[in-house]
Amino acid sequence: MKEEHSNELNIDTTKLTGNKILLAHSGGLDSSVLGHLLLKAKLNFSVAHCNFQLRGSESDKDAQFVESWCRDNAIPFFSVRLSTEAHKNYYKKSTQVAARELRYKWFDALIKGYGFDLLLTAHHLNDQLETFLINATRGTGISGLLGIQEQADLLRPLRSLPKKELIQYAQAQGVLWREDSSNASDEYLRNALRHYVIPELEQVVPNALQHFHSTLHHLTLANDFIQESLEALKQKFFTVEEDQIKIEIKELLQLPSLAFCAHHWFSPYGLNSKEVIKLLNADSGKVIASETHRLIRDRSDLILTKKHEIEKKQYTFDPTQSNIDLPIHLKCEEITPKKPTVWDSHQAALDKMLLKKPLSLRKSTKGDYFYPIGMKGKKLLSKFFKDEKYSLLEKEQQWLLCSEDQIVWVIGKRCDKRFVATESTKDTLLITVV
Repeated sequence: MKEEHSNELNIDTTKLTGNKILLAHSGGLDSSVLGHLLLKAKLNFSVAHCNFQLRGSESDKDAQFVESWCRDNAIPFFSVRLSTEAHKNYYKKSTQVAARELRYKWFDALIKGYGFDLLLTAHHLNDQLETFLINATRGTGISGLLGIQEQADLLRPLRSLPKKELIQYAQAQGVLWREDSSNASDEYLRNALRHYVIPELEQVVPNALQHFHSTLHHLTLANDFIQESLEALKQKFFTVEEDQIKIEIKELLQLPSLAFCAHHWFSPYGLNSKEVIKLLNADSGKVIASETHRLIRDRSDLILTKKHEIEKKQYTFDPTQSNIDLPIHLKCEEITPKKPTVWDSHQAALDKMLLKKPLSLRKSTKGDYFYPIGMKGKKLLSKFFKDEKYSLLEKEQQWLLCSEDQIVWVIGKRCDKRFVATESTKDTLLITVV
């Protein structure tokens, strides 16, 4: 941070030099100062201006102001007119949220389309304090108290500078800007804090902003330590397997800060931490889900998977064809065993004469039953799954080979004895899961 009352500002250009930069420029004080500093540092940047069409001709004049500045300084300029009110009403959002969603979607498109390395915004220390107070009153964790954070490709070079220093610099350097009339309104909580709360705070505590800057630094260090610790624990407890993640229930229940850890680990998947904790003590087979993921309570583990529709399609299977459109790869051959053979579970030796075309592959449905080889009588498939200790996920992934409406083979597990080849079988069809 610069010395108080200085007419010079210095920003850290370490991460900026050598990169292709896109500056979000509203025409206001903050972005006008940042644009001036980038120009002064001779950095490679372009400007993106959003016209949210919320203030009539005033919004149009803001766009004209920024475009004129870019033209005078030979800066590439991009602009867009956004239907903010329509977006707000259609998606039932606040004006501020609607505007933020629209502008960042457009920024992303520009970055991808023109190959920009960095996006810069001109948020300053006062913006940080306002965000801190807003989030604190809404009941947030440490990450919410960190203010407006940076990302690898989204930097905020002014975020440690108080607004009054930006004003002093702009006045001393002759930097022009436009005032946004909506900033005078108390309709938004941010404006009310800006007009009434923060000025009173600075009256009572003259160095409040400098002290707040130190507080942010300490909070950031604490948050970094917490995130690193959480990630280390997650690596210990979360076992990644192909298309699922397993978490040992016993290990989770021994955590002294289970609620805290559960929130940080499962909320990114859209799962409520309180529901996750309830699931730890629920019966096996219970499930909770978000829009994108689901968490299954298995016998000794939680199983986290992406949410997907259970496949209900039935595939026709012709043993004489290559069947390249099947969800699993099956190899078929006709054999004539010379003596009794014990087949592996991934193979089915079937009496070809007993099979009725067309054969098909499908997933299980309620009420399915078959006559498992090696057992007496028929058995509900659901009971077979239970005896075999199938997880819910394994049940959903199990394919069945059927002859008309009868199960011939629980593929890779057990054949139906009605279709199995015997010593008297003339034509044996051997099907192997490859």
